[in-house]
Amino acid sequence: MVLNYIWIAFFVISFVIALGKLFFWGDTTVFTEMMSASTTSAKSAFELSLGLTGVLSLWMGIMKIGEKGGLVAALARLLSPVLSKIFPDVPKGHPAMGTMFMNFSANMLGLDNAATPMGLKAMQELQELNQKKDTASNPMIMFLVLNTSGLTLIPVSVLTFRTEMGAANPTDIFLPILLATTVATLVGLIVTSIYQRINLFNRTMLLFLLGVCLFIAGGTWGMMQLSQVRIEALSTSLAGVTLFSIIILFIVAGVRAKINVYEAFIEGAKDGFGTAVRIIPYLIAILVAIAVFRASGGMDVIMNGIAWCANAIGADTGFIGALPTAIMKPLSGSGARGMMVDAMNTYGADSFAGRLACIFQGATDTTFYILAVYFGSVGIRKTRHALTCGLLADLAGIIAAIIVGYIFFG
Repeated sequence: MVLNYIWIAFFVISFVIALGKLFFWGDTTVFTEMMSASTTSAKSAFELSLGLTGVLSLWMGIMKIGEKGGLVAALARLLSPVLSKIFPDVPKGHPAMGTMFMNFSANMLGLDNAATPMGLKAMQELQELNQKKDTASNPMIMFLVLNTSGLTLIPVSVLTFRTEMGAANPTDIFLPILLATTVATLVGLIVTSIYQRINLFNRTMLLFLLGVCLFIAGGTWGMMQLSQVRIEALSTSLAGVTLFSIIILFIVAGVRAKINVYEAFIEGAKDGFGTAVRIIPYLIAILVAIAVFRASGGMDVIMNGIAWCANAIGADTGFIGALPTAIMKPLSGSGARGMMVDAMNTYGADSFAGRLACIFQGATDTTFYILAVYFGSVGIRKTRHALTCGLLADLAGIIAAIIVGYIFFG
């Protein structure tokens, strides 16, 4: 229901802003630009769905092999002591536990091509446990929020863009991104736990969170000891080795379980194709609304308002140039990427605004996109507190990014 109101608001606000630009500023092209943006984004959404079809078919086929080979169930049993605390409504040892962990791991390593199919598979498994098929369950919401918080250990794409934009040290934003995205994830976990009355103050969870923090700290220290060239080489190699190792591991597990690996893959790939088709209308709906809002000048109105408030209270306005990336990130990944590149083009890759835009890009994920795709794939219409918790995690990531940005580069 919340998403319904927000979707309507995008169009209504865009229409009001466009009318104002037409009658008060004589902008006769604004409605043409809005219509052009709507048709272009609809086409892009469809093409994006088609592009996902192959990737979804591949990874859902691999996941089916792991499922029939018993590997996913084994992983679920191994992780159930921890994940059962966060997802108390999911039975211990349920395959969804293993699939969710693999999705989290892929996201942390920046393996987008593998993370989305694994996430959709996990959402389908959670839907099987859901009593109200059109309403998001507590585990589905928790899973989605942890995805939208965007915890990433290796921000490969951001490092690549900084290199292409001529940054003197492209990896200097590695630690700030890690700190900001960790804050976003922790806030998302805590806020959702409060909504769902989940007690995180138990020995298992505290030891797990401590272990995660130590792992992140150790990984950060290790990465900081390497040169820029080695970090980039390690990131690329780690991604490729991890993905192919998963494929081989699942195939070996299937062979050991004496299943028909090829037939299992085909069965899963068919599910991937069907999932890609189901998400098309949801993807078109959200991307068209965002595109119309941008074309109407709604983003400029928000930016000008924030700049006015900052000036009114005498606050530093150095972060304003990077803010479009932060505002766009929950709405559109490609849009935020474009804003990040524009900030580096305008202010310089090594400027405060340029660096902060990169931190924003890596701090959170695309909440509206993930919500539309993940819930749309299983027919969820009532999202309950999912969007609220996701946006609060985004807000925490944005605030943390600004603070960390000033600490490191201000």
